[in-house]
Amino acid sequence: MKYSANLTALNGAEAVFVAIFEEGKLSATAEKFDHQGEISALIKCGEISGKIGETALLRQGSQRILLVGAGKQGEISERQFKQINQKAFQAIKGSAAKTLVNALTDVQIKGRDLYWAIRFAVETIDAENYVFDAFKSKKADTIKLEEIIFPVESEEANRAIQHASAVAFGVKSARDVANCPPNVCNPKYLAEQAKTLAKQTALIKTTVLGEKEMAELGMQAYLGVSQGAQNEAQLSVMEYKNHPNPDAKPIVLVGKGLTFDAGGISLKPAADMDEMKYDMCGAASVYGVMNALAQLQLPLNVIGVMAGCENLPDGNAYRPGDILTTMNGLTVEVLNTDAEGRLVLCDTLTYVERFEPECVIDIATLTGACVVALGQHNSGLVSTDDELAAQLFQASQQTQDKAWRLPLSEEYQEQLKSPFADLANIGGRWGGAITAGAFLSNFTKKYRWAHLDIAGTAWLQGANKGATGRPVGLLTQFLINQCQ
Repeated sequence: MKYSANLTALNGAEAVFVAIFEEGKLSATAEKFDHQGEISALIKCGEISGKIGETALLRQGSQRILLVGAGKQGEISERQFKQINQKAFQAIKGSAAKTLVNALTDVQIKGRDLYWAIRFAVETIDAENYVFDAFKSKKADTIKLEEIIFPVESEEANRAIQHASAVAFGVKSARDVANCPPNVCNPKYLAEQAKTLAKQTALIKTTVLGEKEMAELGMQAYLGVSQGAQNEAQLSVMEYKNHPNPDAKPIVLVGKGLTFDAGGISLKPAADMDEMKYDMCGAASVYGVMNALAQLQLPLNVIGVMAGCENLPDGNAYRPGDILTTMNGLTVEVLNTDAEGRLVLCDTLTYVERFEPECVIDIATLTGACVVALGQHNSGLVSTDDELAAQLFQASQQTQDKAWRLPLSEEYQEQLKSPFADLANIGGRWGGAITAGAFLSNFTKKYRWAHLDIAGTAWLQGANKGATGRPVGLLTQFLINQCQ
């Protein structure tokens, strides 16, 4: 979908979104189309009342005017604004219109400016237009709509479209990879995507480590998880360099890439196990952010790492009771082979020390405990650095790709004690999302670090099952903020 801003776009537009507020109030654009009182008449006869998400179609000659209920004027939240854009797009996408003017920017979002109204509109519509039918014999019908125009002209509007389009592309890239079936999307597939991205832009260089290289580095925790799988583990490192100072320290993003997680010997229940293809959504989000970066060309140095692996049970699989030696020398007693993500990540977090990072953020579908704590609305945020945590929280609030910080105090380390090794890989039932973060913190002493647990936010279940692309929006905004 193409997006643009043009103040004169209303003249002769094929289709237009206009807002109707409660109590029959018309937005500024709606008033322009109420030439003969047609809109007022529809309100008077009860065709539309202005409640959030209501729609009514009006024809004026060859123009389609979609009236969209926008609630109480001046009291619209970000979520409600996204809802009215979703409903409007659903109502018009089956039409023959090729161009559309979205005048829902007349709606003032509480505490937000025009930039954010356009950002939210573009990202919402792009997400609503998403289809993943790569493995269907019959493809989805292609909509005729080609361009959406905002009837404004300003540098702010153009910047919003640029940022939103890049974020939307990054989200789509992450969703496409995450929705792939595990017989296609294995660690090698992730590495191939990273290599392809590097071929598309001179700003990114990709390096891939296989199991031989990992063994030479002493990444025995990572390899322990992989040893029950036939598909070899692959660590994909995407280096984006565009800082005016080429020696500037990079921001490093590390994504857990379990392309399928059966739980290993600690086998998961069969119900919903198909969704364990989504255990690589951390890696998918890193891939999405790197795609967004390539479009935005931000003046930063950023390294995206996808830690690809599979966790399967066979005669060679690692066992509860095994003790693994990590890359930094700490030993870990395995109490549950389904707590594998932290074993893959701990060696990866040690590996990225070589880049002397400005900061490191890892992203992982790490614990069911985080879903219990925060549901599917907020990602869990754990950090040893208050400033970094605050910056990530700010980005989450700006984008509404929400996150909530969990505590990380010394007491949680007590739960990880083992009588036989330096650490246990689980800390018991209580505070599981936090003890997972506490485990990882033992491998992040040499840099500023934060952890995002996206187990509840990375994909949806049920009829709308599929990857969400979160937290691409949060992370991309974090990077945009670093340039300001």
